[in-house]
Amino acid sequence: MAKEDYYGLLEVSRDASADEVKKSYRKLAMKFHPDRNPGDEAAEQKFKEINEAYEVLQDDQKRAAYDRFGHAAFEQGAVGPGGAGFDTGFASGFADIFDEMFGDFVNRGGGGRRRGGGRAQGADLRYNMEVTLEEAFHGKKAKIRIPTSVLCETCAGTGAAQGSGPATCTTCHGHGRVRSQSGFFTVERTCPSCGGAGQVIRDPCTNCGGAGRVHKEKSLSVNIPPGVEDGTRIRLAGEGEAGLRGAPPGDLYIFLIVAPHRMFVRDGANIHCRVPIPVTVATLGGAIDVPTVDGGRARITIPSGTQNGHQFRLRGKGVPVLRSSATGDMFVEAAIETPVNLTKRQKELLREFEKEGKSERYSPQSHGFLTKVKELWEDLKE
Repeated sequence: MAKEDYYGLLEVSRDASADEVKKSYRKLAMKFHPDRNPGDEAAEQKFKEINEAYEVLQDDQKRAAYDRFGHAAFEQGAVGPGGAGFDTGFASGFADIFDEMFGDFVNRGGGGRRRGGGRAQGADLRYNMEVTLEEAFHGKKAKIRIPTSVLCETCAGTGAAQGSGPATCTTCHGHGRVRSQSGFFTVERTCPSCGGAGQVIRDPCTNCGGAGRVHKEKSLSVNIPPGVEDGTRIRLAGEGEAGLRGAPPGDLYIFLIVAPHRMFVRDGANIHCRVPIPVTVATLGGAIDVPTVDGGRARITIPSGTQNGHQFRLRGKGVPVLRSSATGDMFVEAAIETPVNLTKRQKELLREFEKEGKSERYSPQSHGFLTKVKELWEDLKE
């Protein structure tokens, strides 16, 4: 039977671009893939034919030869589809398509992260640590205790009893992977007998039961650098859970939580603080001392006539920027305090002040507001 035209197999015209050939091939390969058509010999044959066609048309030199001589270009011992050169061309030309369509399916068989001859790495651990704002400012060294799995000292992590050792797995012959045929492809997966380690324990350690690790509480020292924020993550490499049978350990991730402060509010590297100021100081002027996050104090000069909500900026009195020489600022907000529990004499003095102070000169905001209210009412009357 004469071979079908390669362009016809891929359902493209002879002047189709490389992208058009690739796009049509992907669609047809998905349609006729053996995994999607189990037991359908016709679909499997079609799949082989379109792969053969794509192997030629995706290569500029082979496509030029096919356009000139047709199928005869690859007959009589010529290198091409079905010949010695097909495997190499197929691997290079088809690998990218295979990865895009089926790579995720094949990779899932391997399980989690693996290092060192297929052995599963120990699990990563998470530890939540709360620090105060002052500790975030200065930094600290903290001691923590975490329940985890550590290397078994009895067998030194091998999982085998003393005097014995792991044996080579007879299923995968020490490779940790086994291959099986799936339609047109050979699929590789983790060995079910040894779990990818390539070795099995014939005589397990009595202390760890052959796992090579035991559960234990571990004490660690953690360095908290100055300037950490809420959500900062610190990684301690190799301090996670020990791997099975001597496999590499995982990592420990410490997530920091900065506790709310009773006086300060943090905004990045800046600190905000609301300070009550007596009305007399705000009116006449003066000076006040305010606490700072570093444990000291700073003096602020209050000019006469300071209004409620006015902010004073103290440069360099904020929090250090993590891993930087920069430091934020501190913003002090004036909260003008209205006097309470006045004596009879104090009330009389305030009434005298009120009589003398009904002027825009003394209360510009009140005077301006009243002026706007009067204008509003006049507009409503019209």
